[in-house]
Amino acid sequence: MTNDKCTMTSGPSRRWLLLAALLSSFLIRHSSLAQEGLKIQLVSEQSAIVPGQPFTVGLWLEHDRGSHTYWRFPGIVGVPTQLKWKLPRGWKAGELIYPEPERTFMFQIKAQGFDRDVMLRTEITPPANLKIGDSITLTGTASWMCCGNSCHPGSMDLSLTLPVAASAELNARWHKLLNAERVRAEQRSDAWTATASEKGDTITLVVRPATAGARPSKNQREADHIIAFTEDGWFDSDKPQTILRHDDGSLTITLIKADTYLGSQPPKTLRVILRNEEGWLQGGALRCLQVAPRIER
Repeated sequence: MTNDKCTMTSGPSRRWLLLAALLSSFLIRHSSLAQEGLKIQLVSEQSAIVPGQPFTVGLWLEHDRGSHTYWRFPGIVGVPTQLKWKLPRGWKAGELIYPEPERTFMFQIKAQGFDRDVMLRTEITPPANLKIGDSITLTGTASWMCCGNSCHPGSMDLSLTLPVAASAELNARWHKLLNAERVRAEQRSDAWTATASEKGDTITLVVRPATAGARPSKNQREADHIIAFTEDGWFDSDKPQTILRHDDGSLTITLIKADTYLGSQPPKTLRVILRNEEGWLQGGALRCLQVAPRIER
């Protein structure tokens, strides 16, 4: 394997150069483009802060028609939405959790993001010594890239003020949206096993039903609609993906390595999310199956 597969700095592809040029141009006019193409706000799943009890805060993105933002790993183009908290002393924030990925397009390039309105989320843990009756304002800075006919980076300071109370109720609207994202989240499953191998620029992923709970694809037509999403950029989100369905319900998925990779060395495992709109489990459950088989080289 040559070094140009393993680092960004050795022989970056034309697409990365194009993106870098676009970003440089857009960032110059960054401040004037805040929220262009979308609306963004912080919301709370519950009506109040209960001292010492974790609660969920959502980052709600409403896209204008024809606009999209990006998943936690956008593929070969795009910039993920991020949130940097500025919390009071004694508070803790968990990682920003993204919903299941979707295929979107930056011009004609396939990327990993969201065309739909989407709720990102994080868990906030307040200190136990808060005073009942006080109000607390939580602040953070969100940053994103929103693309449509053109791309617009944005950054905005956001805030959320909540009372401190001995108990709290769920906000019906935000709880419904947050719970829907939880249900749709990617998951691993013992109902399926996976193996992966590499030869040159080709990656071969094989997934097999392992228990009666697995739901194999009904036919090749269904299998053709399955999409593989990369969690670390080892394979190219824009290159063709071929899927072959076998009579035993297993699938052979052929992927192409990306021209560039952000890691310092090749990964030991193939981190993939496989999206099947018909579901991976009996009854149609689990739309996004997460697998990470060791790569045989």
